[in-house]
Amino acid sequence: QVRLVESGGGSAQAGGSLSVSCAASGVTFSAYAMGWFRQAPGKEREFVAAISWTGSTTDYADSVKGRFTIVRDNGKRAVHLHMNALKPDDTGVYFCVVGLQTRTIKKPPGVSYWGQGTQVTVSS
Repeated sequence: QVRLVESGGGSAQAGGSLSVSCAASGVTFSAYAMGWFRQAPGKEREFVAAISWTGSTTDYADSVKGRFTIVRDNGKRAVHLHMNALKPDDTGVYFCVVGLQTRTIKKPPGVSYWGQGTQVTVSS
């Protein structure tokens, strides 16, 4: 059984930093791309970032480029999202995802597994 357990997040002021992490089990972690989506209240779930199984390829939504960094540790079966220069628009529930490729994981049909999500709140 695949499990993706997110942790971290919480609250921050605009301009601040937060990190969210995801621990995976039940899946051959190093064979999959990993990523993050987020969903703000009343809005659709949107892609945030993705990383290839080797970690050599990353992709980001335009709204977070230059501010967020996704990294993975295959030895610890974990993926992290480091968020800097936070904005109130970054508020939402952040979901860890697993998929076959960074190219296809950017859209929900390309996601194989979803985590339960962790809340990030940025105040102005």
